Order: sequence, then structure tokens, then C-alpha cells
Amino acid sequence: MIREASPDDFNAIWPIFENVVRAGETYAYATNTDRDQAYHLWMALPRKTFVYENDHGEILATYYLKTNQAGPGSHVCNCGYMVSSSARGQGLATQLCEHSQQVARELGYLAMQFNFVAASNEGAIRLWSKLGFATVGRLPKAFNHPTQGLVDALVMYKWLE
Repeated sequence: MIREASPDDFNAIWPIFENVVRAGETYAYATNTDRDQAYHLWMALPRKTFVYENDHGEILATYYLKTNQAGPGSHVCNCGYMVSSSARGQGLATQLCEHSQQVARELGYLAMQFNFVAASNEGAIRLWSKLGFATVGRLPKAFNHPTQGLVDALVMYKWLE
């Protein structure tokens, strides 16, 4: 079940966030981001945050949705997704992305943009492409991967209408 997150859900979101961010392989957040900073980034800044909860009430994944740019760019949203390491490979990211596109449409957004997808994140690129996102930009050596060094970052975009 995917539902809107409450502030209390951050207790379950934090371990997922911490695991993903500490790895330093996919998000351009400092690997030492603390819990308060994470709460601000994932719960306070976005327009909405959602969680994927299994039948036992365990939160296995989460995503945020926010306006990508102000003013003339406010019809484009941005999302970020995180899946617990124990739940990867089960199709949760697909479900979250499809859900986020529907929510984005309901909120009046016309497009969705992923601003900084590490080119080394092949699974995400494959999934976003499968779900209709086009790579519209490449930022050479913009992401400093902890083991691969400087890799390109991609801008991916999808018109939602």
C-alpha cells in the first residue's frame, strides 16, 4: 500500500534514508547527513512525501514529490525514491514512480524531471527509461561516486499529459 507519510513515519524512513545516503552511490546528499537534516530534506521541503507499507505495516520504501522550479517552471515536478535494501528487486520503485506520476497529474503538474541521476545507477536509468523518461541532458563528471570516481549525471524528463 502506498500512502501519504505522516511525521511519525520518519522513524521508519530514517533507516532507509540513512542507508542510501551513507552509501553515496545515488543521491547528491552529503554522506554524513544527520537525522534532522534528513527530515528537512525528505519531509519538510517536499510538497508531499509517501511511503510504501507492506501488509504487516512495515515501511519498505518512500518517495517525495516537490515543485522542481518556481514561477515559469512550476508546472514541472521532481521526485526522489528510496527502497529499503531488504526490499530491492521486488518492483517497489516501479510502483512508487507510477504512483508519483498519478499524484503529480492530480496536483496539476504537466511534467516530471529527475535532475541528477548518476550514470552509474544503471538500474534506475533502465527503470526510468522503461517508464517513459527520456535522457535530455548529460552533465560530464558531475557525480563523485565513492568507488567509480567522477561519473556523468543525467537529467531525465517526462511529459505527463
